[in-house]
Amino acid sequence: MYQNFNKIYRAAIYVRLSKEDGDLSSSAKMESNSISNQKALILDFLKDKKDIEVVSVRVDDGYSGSNFERPAFQAMLEDIRRGIVDCVVVKDLSRFGREYIDSGKYIERLFPALGVRFIAINDNYDSLQGKNQADEIIIPFKNLINDAYCRDISIKIRSNLEIKRKKGECVTPFVAFGYQKVKADKHKLEIDPVAGSVVQDIFKMKLQGMSQDAIANRLNELGVLSPFEYKISSGSHYETGFRQKEQALWSSVAVRRILENEVYIGNLVQGKRTTPNHKVKQSYVKPEDDWIRIEKNHEPLVSERDFEIVQRLLGMDTRTSPDQKQVYLLSGIAVCADCGAPMTRKVSTVGGKKYAYYLCSTNKETKRCSSHRIPEKDLENVVLVMLKQHIHNIMHLKRVLEFIGTVPFQEINVKKLQDRLEKKKMETERCKELRMMLYSDMKEGIVSKEDYVELHAAYGKRLRNAEESIRAIQKEMDNMLEKANASNTWLDYFVKYQDIEVLTRTVIVELIREIRVHDKKNIEIIFDFNDCYQALLTQLPAMGVEVAADPDNNLQVKIKEVV
Repeated sequence: MYQNFNKIYRAAIYVRLSKEDGDLSSSAKMESNSISNQKALILDFLKDKKDIEVVSVRVDDGYSGSNFERPAFQAMLEDIRRGIVDCVVVKDLSRFGREYIDSGKYIERLFPALGVRFIAINDNYDSLQGKNQADEIIIPFKNLINDAYCRDISIKIRSNLEIKRKKGECVTPFVAFGYQKVKADKHKLEIDPVAGSVVQDIFKMKLQGMSQDAIANRLNELGVLSPFEYKISSGSHYETGFRQKEQALWSSVAVRRILENEVYIGNLVQGKRTTPNHKVKQSYVKPEDDWIRIEKNHEPLVSERDFEIVQRLLGMDTRTSPDQKQVYLLSGIAVCADCGAPMTRKVSTVGGKKYAYYLCSTNKETKRCSSHRIPEKDLENVVLVMLKQHIHNIMHLKRVLEFIGTVPFQEINVKKLQDRLEKKKMETERCKELRMMLYSDMKEGIVSKEDYVELHAAYGKRLRNAEESIRAIQKEMDNMLEKANASNTWLDYFVKYQDIEVLTRTVIVELIREIRVHDKKNIEIIFDFNDCYQALLTQLPAMGVEVAADPDNNLQVKIKEVV
């Protein structure tokens, strides 16, 4: 190969350091691969090289070698294309890159084609010296080893992150708005008092009937910082592609994202996105079954009950009119009993007076269903009366259940289990008694020693089985009583509105699933927890309670004497 010894090469020193690809796996390696150490080694190597002039030092600090999408590397390539640089000097091949195919492409094809001299000091490689037979094998092999090392580190990191996620440790660099990382343990979450109160207000506003747009506008009017601006104000280096103006404002999308995030009920969901491997940086969303969900992982900001109601509201068509900030009381709840379509609120002006009424939206659009027209006030009055009646019945049932809890009625529920328990206890006592008698019989010569051993083992096995059955029965009884107590907590959702006199949007969405309008005099209401209500009415007779309803649908209860 012809060499021009009079040529002065304009060199770019390239140094790189990354935590992701294992460059800092030990303290010794940390010092060896540090940016300052790499620079010092290269400058020391070049100090007596009269044919090389350093024109730039390019540093990629914190970038993996698994790809070449690094800002300093790309800037160096631009200098090469513009003719500013025609020599690249690195500490070793691994600092240049750990990707086998692209490293070979630059070293063996691109740099020679552009007349660029490449020097890897610790690998004793200088392209100006020409390749010998050993270089033909060793250089690609070293690149392959670096690639394999990077792949191995990537697998280990992924595995370690997966373990942390399954343990309920937060491994994301940025946490959801409303939370912050615990200073003593960065893998745990705690409520951010300022942002957390904003999240709670957002859920309250949604329950009160405000749309996502109205909530976003309200927050912007109050000057509440958006999640992006709040992170920036807290000193975070958070970046987003949704920022369109100088200051990122609240939007309906941001509000909905918060309303749908189950992190606010204490659930930590991680591992939603991934990449095919360490070389491909384009991520994709994994199937939901593959997400890692840890329930009750941290302190919640909203109750599961409120969260469930909000999810239901988000699935409803509850658009507001242009001059309204909140939806109407019965929007999305009142439906046509015949076709199931939502009832639409309409206002008519007659004689200078405005009259509001609901009618079937199918009838309004296509006339394929009857109108089911009903005045707004009439419908709201009927709903209020029926709701108060239902709450009255539930309070009556709650008093009955509280009375049942003061007498042995609960024993009736588990009577079969109690009978089994007593029989097993008697069996254990009998086994113990027989074993004692067996020993006396052996002493008196009634049974042989061989029979004693065999019978003693048989009685021991029966005793152990009986004791195991006792533990299982007791556990089943405890679970049954615990479940019975927990299953009736829904009563309190209604009882807290026992003094209700005026309908509100919050009351309606909390207590009513659907209002089916047949006609003006025939309204059917499906209350929330209706299945629990019906199940309780079915269970009461087994507890010694007779339940009947009078003509006004008020419950009449009679408690039998407990035998």
